[in-house]
Amino acid sequence: MQIIVQKFGGTSVATEESREKVVDKIKLALSKDEIPVVVVSAIGRKGSPYATDTLIDFVSQTAGHMTDREYDMLLACGEIISAVTMVTKLNTCGIKAKAFTGGQAGIITDCYHKQADLLYAKPEALLAAIEEGIVPVVAGFQGMTVEGEVTTLGRGGSDTTASMLGAAVKASRIEIFTDVDGIMTADPRVCEKASFIPAISYTEVFQMADNGAKVIHPRAVEYAMRANIPIVIKNTFSEAEGTYIVQSVEGAHLPKTHTVITSVANRNNRVQFTIEEDILVSEGILEKMAEEHISIDLINIFPKTKIFTIDGEDQEALETLLKGLCYQYTVTAGCAKVTAIGERMTGVPGVMARIIKALANANIEILQTADSLTTIACLIKESEVSKAITVLHDEFKL
Repeated sequence: MQIIVQKFGGTSVATEESREKVVDKIKLALSKDEIPVVVVSAIGRKGSPYATDTLIDFVSQTAGHMTDREYDMLLACGEIISAVTMVTKLNTCGIKAKAFTGGQAGIITDCYHKQADLLYAKPEALLAAIEEGIVPVVAGFQGMTVEGEVTTLGRGGSDTTASMLGAAVKASRIEIFTDVDGIMTADPRVCEKASFIPAISYTEVFQMADNGAKVIHPRAVEYAMRANIPIVIKNTFSEAEGTYIVQSVEGAHLPKTHTVITSVANRNNRVQFTIEEDILVSEGILEKMAEEHISIDLINIFPKTKIFTIDGEDQEALETLLKGLCYQYTVTAGCAKVTAIGERMTGVPGVMARIIKALANANIEILQTADSLTTIACLIKESEVSKAITVLHDEFKL
């Protein structure tokens, strides 16, 4: 009998109807002689009574500012409510189940509240429940320090919980259930031609997530990749096969694409800065930006010039810093980074040329570029994102 991990997002556990669908997915796994370790997110999304944002708003508006410790205690409540609700539902349906907090499930983290990292996992309690024929239902997004303090894992934390536990219990696969059929070649809200991807590599999906695609958190991919456990992105509300995320699509006996580009991702609200300075004399600005927690995205360095992009939310802080240091600079706001992603582009000549030509033919100005073995990124005006992604989608026949 194989162990699998099934993670259900907020929309999957939000209503009585959707929870029935969750029960069906769990029953299906059991019928195949698979034992699921179930991970759940908080119920619903912003505005729902027990959603994470709702809990934060309640305390903030009624009591004031929370310390990081109490913040984590509060946020853990949403997933615990969801876990208890699902366990009660499963027991009512004749499936023996037991709820676990992240700490009870054996997720032991460091002491950094709001963005804790895993120190080690102790899955003995989960394995004991499985031995007794009980389905463990774990509250996602949370862990516990060695001293017993509640911690949370940051954005995408429930996906990360699923991957952590998948590695800990040596699961045969990790199923991430959401409200879409799988991963698309682009954001369908931006590109009407976006199509379904049946299989993709860890590296490619990591790059997608890192470059703005809201598919799965990079940390969740990292834990699964280390343990070489396939992740499947599936839809709670359909019977679609989903998208398989594996080490290598070529060797996984899965449907594969035959283009050098797998997908196109976009990250909006980029601001480009051009700073004039003699690199041989002064290299301090990048260090000072790091001290102010201002993260750089694209960057090109020349003998007397640095050109880089940052998130628009950091623009005011960086301008204050630069003025205080008497730097000469120019700013181009309202930008977006569009990134072509694909493992097959490695060593293939002419991919950058095709991208530049396709965008130029569509009269889309490229403000900056950067590339790696598996990505080519172009900075453009945010108003042209949809047009640019559609152009690249057509150029590489996605």
